[in-house]
Amino acid sequence: MAHLLQVGAGSGGMPVLDMLSRDPRLTQVTLIEPDVYKRHNVERHLFPLSAVGESKAELARRWLLERRPDLEVDLLPYDLCDPAQQEAIEAAAARCDIGVCAADNEPAKYHWDALMRKHGKPWTLGEVLSGGIGGFVHWFVPGGPCYGCVASFLKRSVVVDKAPAPDYSQPGGPVYETTIPASKASIQTIASLHALVTLGLLDGPAHYSPGFTSLLLTLQHVPELFEEAFRPYRFRVPRAADCLICQARPTPSSVEELDVALDQALARLENA
Repeated sequence: MAHLLQVGAGSGGMPVLDMLSRDPRLTQVTLIEPDVYKRHNVERHLFPLSAVGESKAELARRWLLERRPDLEVDLLPYDLCDPAQQEAIEAAAARCDIGVCAADNEPAKYHWDALMRKHGKPWTLGEVLSGGIGGFVHWFVPGGPCYGCVASFLKRSVVVDKAPAPDYSQPGGPVYETTIPASKASIQTIASLHALVTLGLLDGPAHYSPGFTSLLLTLQHVPELFEEAFRPYRFRVPRAADCLICQARPTPSSVEELDVALDQALARLENA
């Protein structure tokens, strides 16, 4: 009898939610998702073309209840970082048993990490790399390394993207894309791993030991980056003694101060 709190029901989050909700141990889902389903989402999403223009949260609820009529589904159609909605989000975090992060931007991931640590909840995160060349799955428990510890460790240990250097010789020239959409197959592969790790953690951190904190699975051979496709890399990430985020320090007294602290942490990680 478990209550899942998830943020994000996009092309990666919805497959995870679908797979998790089929497990009978899960009896309640609270979903944080403010977005509307758009035409460009169709290629990589579970929802049909006919649903364009509808709320992703409502579409997710309908999808889940068609498959699990007994499932309790609550919606928070808010931006996770919206200061005006933190009371409702905090209340959901306090009630849940486990969290899933399917957000695709760094500020939201750090905000989610702080939320889960504040309420002492285990949680998981899946990340698909640009172009679908591979992806990460991470799991977190109270007292363990935070997302900042993991992000800092992996930034020092493995390069996952090499953005082209700016070309200042042609200031009016084309701007090259640094992010390439992944295929649905790549997204689904990482989503399946994400769901498996979450299901393993569902019985509690004391019963789960997969041998890694973060798992990287390559899906393509990429010269100078990944030597071969379909190769797993397991990382055991310790809690960093000098972590700027999760080590003891005065707690921000307001949402605004928390936002400033997160911005400072992000800036330090970028300069690490």
